[in-house]
Amino acid sequence: IALEVLLPTTPYLSVVIALSRLYRDAEITAMFACGISMTRVVRSVLLISIITGVIVACLSLYTRPWAWNQFFWLKAEAKASFDLTRMKGGNFYKTGGGERVIFADKIDHQKNQAKRVFIQTKKDDSLQIIYADKATQYEDETTGEPIIVFQDGRLYEFSQQSDKGLILEFDSSSMHLEPKDTILPKYKVKSVATKKLIHSNNLEEIAELQWRLTAPLSTILLALLAIPLSRAAPRQGKYANAPIAIIIFAVYYNSSAIMKKWVSQGVIGALPGIWWGQLLLATILVFLLFQPSLFLRLFKR
Repeated sequence: IALEVLLPTTPYLSVVIALSRLYRDAEITAMFACGISMTRVVRSVLLISIITGVIVACLSLYTRPWAWNQFFWLKAEAKASFDLTRMKGGNFYKTGGGERVIFADKIDHQKNQAKRVFIQTKKDDSLQIIYADKATQYEDETTGEPIIVFQDGRLYEFSQQSDKGLILEFDSSSMHLEPKDTILPKYKVKSVATKKLIHSNNLEEIAELQWRLTAPLSTILLALLAIPLSRAAPRQGKYANAPIAIIIFAVYYNSSAIMKKWVSQGVIGALPGIWWGQLLLATILVFLLFQPSLFLRLFKR
């Protein structure tokens, strides 16, 4: 779950727990008796939620797409180029668009050396496998190409057009890892800049744009919803209203995720699209604000 999804829960649950305690200890009654109205409470919560909503908007509209874009570019660059010294021992790595698989049992980063190295390379109709006790990598000073030097190993080469194979033992052998052409990252809608989504007619991109726009609005609505949800009887537990608040958030988040998928698949229209979740949340908010006694009757039991 992204940060812009989790961040709205902070003011939401904080308001529920804090105001519930005031109701339980009858402090809220004393506040009202001193002239502090519910309007002032709502105004304070609204101010906090707006500040949080602005932060969530920045994360959702700008930071998150930028971060995903950087991640996919770095991932693509890692596939195009390879550095033996950055490997972790015991893991398999694919390079060159999946043409080469490399495995090293142990990596000594101080010596820039790998031990018990396995490399499988597919080229056209041939398969080449190299196993060596040790391997080091350096760059050619002239061409800048990465070169791996193997020590004490074997080379196996097979062809799909022939039953015969080649097996060689060597004390030292080198492999030039020719730099590949730049591999562009696969298209992911969550990494697309928000300004590019605004004028899009693609359903998947429309759903993503609506998802980003609803994040700050849901922050404000959830924080305001926490006010009626926090109402509690004097002898109720400190966290008596927290479970129902968590359930409401879980239902809201999952229903929004489902509607996002439906919009991207064309199951429901782009308008109102994901905004159905916001409308439902706003309806519940208005209902609980004007019918607080019903909420107490339902969850006081």
